Amino acid sequence: MLFRKTSTLPTAAEALPGRSTPLPTQDRHLVLDTPLKGPHPAGTEVAYFGMGCFWGAERLFWRLGDGIVTTAVGYQGGETPNPTYEETCTGRTGHAEVVMVAFDPKAVSYASLLKLFWEEHDPTQGMRQGNDVGTTYRSTIYTTSPAQLAEAEASKAGYDRALKASGKGPITTEIRPAPEFFYAETYHQQYLQRNPRGYCNLAGTGVSCPVGLGVAAE
Repeated sequence: MLFRKTSTLPTAAEALPGRSTPLPTQDRHLVLDTPLKGPHPAGTEVAYFGMGCFWGAERLFWRLGDGIVTTAVGYQGGETPNPTYEETCTGRTGHAEVVMVAFDPKAVSYASLLKLFWEEHDPTQGMRQGNDVGTTYRSTIYTTSPAQLAEAEASKAGYDRALKASGKGPITTEIRPAPEFFYAETYHQQYLQRNPRGYCNLAGTGVSCPVGLGVAAE
């Protein structure tokens, strides 16, 4: 992995120009054997999470099992259209490494996805995740509905209280409606299935986030 040292997001004028053509990506999920880009079954919802390096984060979500329709990794939250991995490594695209999760809310709740997100990385580190430093590794939740946005914000407030009670710092996670998601290159998709001993730097805080730290709890 290349470490990104940039800790400041580029402006639109500073960002790399990118390209109009999407990067080539495989059609089906290597583990779930479902379409990577859809179409998805009726009732499927989509959510986006940035937890640092997207390799290990994607595996966490596909391993949830029932209710996970598909997962994919890509670049989101920045300025450069259809960036390559190498371009994103420069810190000049503004994108975070993000996991797209398509899920059946009747089988797996958005609250359970949030619980996994909060507990499986450290959302207090700003523009880094462990030894991985730079804007690409920032913690993000990008939402696809007003209900998701409200639940994400409420869960952040609840988990922030739990972290502070344990002596941890404040949450720095970026939460906002989802900007365009750009699929990463094929070799990044389900990377740890292709490379079982590949790099994964995820580490949580050890603080539990109970399911139910949502709107009702607020």
